[in-house]
Parts: sequence; C-alpha cells; structure tokens
Amino acid sequence: MRNSLPRYQKAQDFTRSAFGQISSSPGERLEKFATEYKDLNSAGELMMRSISKHTSSIARTHSERTQATLESLAECARKMTDAERAGGDLLNDWMAYLRDRGQRMLLATDVLRERGDIFLEHEAAGCPPVLVYDCEVVIDGADVTPPCNYQLLRIVPPEGVSVTETKRPYIIVDPRAGHGSGIGGFKPDSQVGVALRAGHPVYFVSFKRAPEPGQRLADVTHAEAEFVRAVTRRHPDSPRPVIIGNCQGGWAVLVLAATHPEITGPIVLSGAPVATWSGEVGTNPMRYNGGVLGGTWQPMFWSDMGAGVFDGAHLVSNFEMLNPSRNYFRKYYDMFATVDTGRKRFLEFEKWWGGYFLLNEAEIHWIVEQLFVGNKLTRNEAYLETGRPIDLKKVRAPVIVFASHGDNITPPQQALNWIVDTYASVEEIRIRGQRIIYVLHDQIGHLGIFVSSQIARKEHTEVASTLKTIEALAPGLYEMRIETVEGGKGTDFHYTVSFVERKFEDINAIDDGRADEDAFGAVARHSEMQAELYDTFVRPVVQSVVTEPMAELSRELHPLRLQRTLMSSRNPVMNVVQGLAQATAEARAPAEPDNPFVQAELVGADLFTQAMDMYRDIRDATYEMMFYSIWNTPWARYYGKRKALRRTLRSEESLKFLPEVQSALAHISSGGFAEAVIRMLILLTESRGNVRRDRLERSAKVLTKDEPFASLSMEERARIIHEQTLIVTFEPEAALETLPNLLPDVASRELAVRVVQFVPGPIDEMAPHTFEVLQRFHEVLGIPLAREDVTEDPLGADTEIGTAAQ
Repeated sequence: MRNSLPRYQKAQDFTRSAFGQISSSPGERLEKFATEYKDLNSAGELMMRSISKHTSSIARTHSERTQATLESLAECARKMTDAERAGGDLLNDWMAYLRDRGQRMLLATDVLRERGDIFLEHEAAGCPPVLVYDCEVVIDGADVTPPCNYQLLRIVPPEGVSVTETKRPYIIVDPRAGHGSGIGGFKPDSQVGVALRAGHPVYFVSFKRAPEPGQRLADVTHAEAEFVRAVTRRHPDSPRPVIIGNCQGGWAVLVLAATHPEITGPIVLSGAPVATWSGEVGTNPMRYNGGVLGGTWQPMFWSDMGAGVFDGAHLVSNFEMLNPSRNYFRKYYDMFATVDTGRKRFLEFEKWWGGYFLLNEAEIHWIVEQLFVGNKLTRNEAYLETGRPIDLKKVRAPVIVFASHGDNITPPQQALNWIVDTYASVEEIRIRGQRIIYVLHDQIGHLGIFVSSQIARKEHTEVASTLKTIEALAPGLYEMRIETVEGGKGTDFHYTVSFVERKFEDINAIDDGRADEDAFGAVARHSEMQAELYDTFVRPVVQSVVTEPMAELSRELHPLRLQRTLMSSRNPVMNVVQGLAQATAEARAPAEPDNPFVQAELVGADLFTQAMDMYRDIRDATYEMMFYSIWNTPWARYYGKRKALRRTLRSEESLKFLPEVQSALAHISSGGFAEAVIRMLILLTESRGNVRRDRLERSAKVLTKDEPFASLSMEERARIIHEQTLIVTFEPEAALETLPNLLPDVASRELAVRVVQFVPGPIDEMAPHTFEVLQRFHEVLGIPLAREDVTEDPLGADTEIGTAAQ
C-alpha cells in the first residue's frame, strides 16, 4: 500500500498536467461555458437584429410603394373611364401612344448607338479625363522616378473667370476605381467650378487608361507628392495647397498626407472609404463582399486572367449590381421617356461611366488586402512599401470629411470611424495640433457627392469658403453645420455655417455599435490563407496558360464593353437605325403627357422597378445573413480574433504626460500679447461649444492681417495656437489666472480684451456663458467690466495701436 500511493499520486499529477482543461474545477468550467454562451448569444442577437431590420425595412418600404403604385393605377383607370363617359376618343389616345412609343424606341436605340460610338472613340483616344474645362499637362508621371500613369493637369480658367495666383491652390484627385478621371470637373457646378469661381488656381490629378509596367501604389503616392511640391513651387506666395480626394482618391490623399505631412495643406475627403469594416447592420451590404464572394484571391485570379493587369470593368460591374433596378432598367427607361430633351445628359454621364481603366495586379492586391478586406489602414498595420508603415496620426494638415447617410458605397461610418480608431480621444487630437471637421448630408447618394449641382452650390461652396479660415480654428474635432436662411421675400436665401465641437461619443452615436465588425477579422485571416494557397498552387497554372492576346480578347468581350460595341456603328444594322432616327426626329409627334396610356406605362415602369428593388433587398438580406452565419460563430470569432484587434491607444490619463503637453504647461506663464489674445479666444470657444463662421472669419482676420500677428510666419502662428490649446485643455483655470503674467501693463490688457471681444461680436449676440467668460477676463486682468460693443477691429486701422500691441 505504501508503494501504490505514490504511483497513484503520480498518475493523478500526470492527468492534471496533460488534461488540465478537462480536469478543471466546476467553477472554471462554468465560467468558460458562460463565456462561450455569451459569444453564441451575441452572434444570435446580431443575426436576429439583421433579420428584424431587413424584414421591417422591406415590409415598410415596399408596402408604401405598392400602395402608392396601386393608387396611381386606380387613378389611370378612373381617368380612362371618365374620358370614355365624356365622349373621349381612347382609340386616338391609343394610336398617339403607339406612334410616340415607336418613335421613342427608335430614337432611344440611336442614343445607344451614339453611346457606343463615343465609347469606341474614347477608348481609342486613351480615355482622357471627361473635364468640361481646358487643361494643360504640368507633370507626366511617366517622367517621374519611379514612373506611373498619373498626370498633374492645370485647369485653364474659362472666359470670364479670373484667378489670383497668390490665393491657395486647389488640387483635386479623382477616384481610380474602374472609371476614368474627370468627375470632379464634370460640369461647371462642380468642385473645379466652385474653386475657379472663388479665384483659386486649380490643378487636377488625372491618370491614363493603362498603368506603367511594374507600377505600385507606392509609386503613385510618390508621384502625387511630387505633384504637390510642383504646385507649391508654382505658387511660392500662397499657402500650402488644398487637396481634395473623391471616393478612392480620398483614402489615397489621406495616405499621401500621412506619408508626406510636411507638404500638404488642408485635405478634403469626399465619400472616402477608410474604416472599411464599418457600417450599419441591415443597411450597408457592400462591405460583406469579401466574406461572401471571396477575398484577395479573386482580384489575383482576374489579374492573372488579364496577364498581370486587372480590368476596372469588374469593379464597375460590382457598382452596378448594388442597384440593379437603376443600372439595368431605370436609367434606360428614363432616357427613353426623356429622349427629346435628356439625350445630352445621358451621353455625358455614360462617357465617364463607360471609361474602363486598368490596374496592375500589385495595385489591386494592395487595395483589397490592405484596405477593404484587411482594414489595415485604421489598425496601423498598412505598409505603403516594405518597412514603411502608414500612421494616420502623422497627418498634420486640417482634415475635412464629407459623408452622407444616403451613400450606400461609403456610409458615414466608413468615412468617420477611422478618427476614433486612430486617436484615444479629442484631447489627443488637440495635443497633436490637428483639426478634423466633418460634414454630414442626410440623403445624397455616392455619385451625387461629386456630380450634384445642388451639392456643389451649397456644401462644396461653403467648404471652400471655410478653407480660407480653417487654420484659425483651435485644434479639435468639429461638425460643420450648414443651415439655410431665407431672405425677406422668402425666395432669396443664404447659408449660415457654424462649427460645433464634438466628442467621440457623437461619432459613435452615428453607428449602431462596433460588435458586428469582429466577424471581419475571420474573413481577413481566411483571405490571407486563400491568397497563399492560390499563389502557391493555382497561380503558376493560370499564368502559364494566359497570353497577352487572350487577356486583351477577354477585356474586349467583357459584357460592359461588348454591349457598347455591339450597339455602335460598327454594327451595320445600327447605320440603318441612324438614318431612320434622323427621319423620325424630323417627323416627331410626341404623345401628350396626360395621355392615359402614357400614365399607365409609367405605373408599369414603377412596378417593374419595385420588383427589381425587392429582389435587391432580399439579395442583400441573404448576403448579410449568410455572412454572419459563416463568420460570426464563436469558432469563427476565435479564428479571426487576432485580425480583429484594433489599434492600441493611449489611456486618456496618460495624455497629460506627453512631452508636447508638459512643454506647453511649462510655458503657461510665458509669452506676450499674441499668446494672451490667442489663449483668450480659445477659452471663449470652449465656453460656446461652437464657432460661427463669421466669428471665425473675424478671428482669422485678426490673426493673419493685424499686427503683431501678421509678422508671424504660418508655422509660428500654428505653434502658438497649438501650445495655447494644450494649456487651455489641460489647465483651464491656471490658463485664466496666469493671463496677467502675459500682459504686464494696463494698456496692453485693455487692448487685448477689446480685440478678443471684437471676435464674438455684439454683446446681445453672445451666449450667457460666453459673456461671463469675457467678464472674467476683465476681472482677472483688473480692468473695468465690458459695457459697450466692440464693432471695429481695434488693430485694423490704427497703426499706432498696432505698434503698441507689438
């Protein structure tokens, strides 16, 4: 017995060490079960939320549309019955309808013929940008080392428009996402037109149809940096250029600003997808494509089928499938219904939409792996090239983000969540001297952000006006609010703009939570494994089979190109159509708009559109539920856990001990008139919580036009604003109490307070708390309280006062 006990003990120890998980205590097993149940319950809750949202949305939307369509159909039947009873001639209406529709069909077919001809001419010319403005090449990327297919164009101001060479230049970067460039200057009411009318020199970053051999995204970024330097050299007396990036051009501009922070001025990101995993459950289906249709191996395969070149027509096909009713039926029906007046508009848009561009395999691979499937840009894991990570915290230029709730390609969450993923809090944004402003539209779609005349006249115009004064804004996070104010007659109107201070909670509130993003980690990991397997076992076979002629033939036979080619004048049948269309246009006999058969046709078109929308909605719901049923299980979450980790951020408590903050606080009692005025202006802003643009413009005038501020360089002015912002953020009371140390004499104190009071305007327009803070300035500085308005700039006209202040 004495010998058996040690052997029993050893066996028990071995069992516990080898099967510790199994032989754990009941409490440990219960805790693990609770954790697994929580994960399973979370997955089930997400699935139920998806089903509930899709079901309620489909039921509500389509019941309302069906009801409206049935009412329209009943109205048509009633009109036909009333016309027949009143002795109307339905037979004549029917004949007029048939004659009109036959003519329309012939004219619409001729429009498609012309679209095909334009497509072939555009491709033969190399797909130049579809700008409505004349332009000249400043730098060809083919001449840059390493070469790329991008170009820097200078927009030639049209007749009657003059630009001032010393004003801040604009550089507009269009998306390279399958289509060609030019959408930012597609018509006079566009980003280009807004900047030109404001008197700014405008440059455009365009690209040729085919990439240079071996071209990478890093080469494009290097070329764009050289473009910015060239514009700066051409305008030595101007502030650094504004860079506007549209859609895919937006994240490219953000990467440029992060890798070359020393050269960029303010950047504007319009509909730019950055946090690509983000979105609302039941609303944004495009983000699931990587998990449902395949990950990175898909573009790798299609690039191999193109002999190392990816056809942008594949991307355009994906965009079209997002809204099949619009792209496969409604846009053609609308052209048919307005063929007498809408021909030019249809053809202009189709020229851009049908310009299909190419990318090298390395480019599309980087975009899909690093951005859309991997979401590495916001997680600080993206590399532009080996050994060169992209850190968005390095962006120093002010950032304006323009997003829309109606954008189904780049929802607001994808445009904004990179901010909360990159910075620990708004305090860190201030510490880094950064200004981030976002603008949210309620309903405009993705393309409308770039091509809508209404957006150009309102949002783009107001953003352009704001860029004149953005650097006078204290560092922080703001929402730009644009409100319409009607004039006295109710027809004239203008816009008032204000900047509302925001916190991260405001951005998080736009989303419905971030738990749904965890499933994308499993997709990213699985995509990497698939890519490795494809690269090792399949790619050598595909590359050995595909030749250059085969690749070119496959591009020509792509359905999007083929439909345009078949409808062009290369088809002999279409030449007959052209002649018949000319004769038809001369003998045109349109039916009356109130023709009951025309109205019945419109109802039928609406019903067909709704049927296609129903298919789309059910498809999107199926995609989402399929995605979460595969990738949101507890096993899949564990499988992708490492890939779903977000960037490690500092704690808010540790931010105060950063060197920048400690250095600023060490100088809390140092400085003079300029530091005191800027500090008080920031304290006033903190008290209001928002800044009206007219006040920002007055502040900018004081800080840039008046002495002693006018003598400061832009860098020195930015340094003072940054330093005083840190002081006010972390030691607001001490910032107030130490003001007398910066203004030792009574004259400078009185002048400084008058300058500060001039910025918010009349006393009766001030918020109560703002007026209280202003009075505290008087008390701390030991001067009489404010009783009268300061309506004139105290530093503006009187040189003697300006000299005294200096």
